[in-house]
Amino acid sequence: MACGGFVCSKTSLCILNLIYVMVSLLMIGVSAWGKWFGLVSSFRVMAAVIAVGLFLFVVAIMGLCGAVKHHQVLLFFYMLILLMVFIVQFSVSCACLAINKEQQNLLLEIGWNKSESMQEDLERSLDCCDFLQVNYNESCVATCFKNQTCQPCSVIIQAYADDALQFVGGVSLFFSFTEILGVWLAYRYRNQKDHRQNPGAFI
Repeated sequence: MACGGFVCSKTSLCILNLIYVMVSLLMIGVSAWGKWFGLVSSFRVMAAVIAVGLFLFVVAIMGLCGAVKHHQVLLFFYMLILLMVFIVQFSVSCACLAINKEQQNLLLEIGWNKSESMQEDLERSLDCCDFLQVNYNESCVATCFKNQTCQPCSVIIQAYADDALQFVGGVSLFFSFTEILGVWLAYRYRNQKDHRQNPGAFI
């Protein structure tokens, strides 16, 4: 049978959603592991990653069930959700790739001021203190603070920010195209007949 047939469309859709299931479980597992071993102290960061992982898991299971059963309603909502995710993810990936230095610095400062636990994580891991200017009259968890040789965290973060944004934007862009592939496969699969069960029926 040609690859554009019923069986090939079903198999491709199942494989794609199995990959999504593995990615979602990996996201949940890594974030839980990081929190358990103290690598991430921010509950908001961990909760956000787990929430995204759970959402991806539910969507993947929906697509997998729809593909296995050739269920029209599940496949329709799977296409709809995946299309909305594609639009959001594609927009975010383009923004990551197109952001300039001024916007980057503004976003970093906003993110820095939102969570004290995240500030401590960064100060400990990057061995820096404060964001724009080090204040030795306040407390800091970095080891360099005792010797008063710390750099502002903004200097170190900005050195990695360009590469990080390029990487995140590129990976996000890649996965956004797998989502539009999933939409196309689901749409094609919904309108195909299973000739092995009932050649005269349109399911």
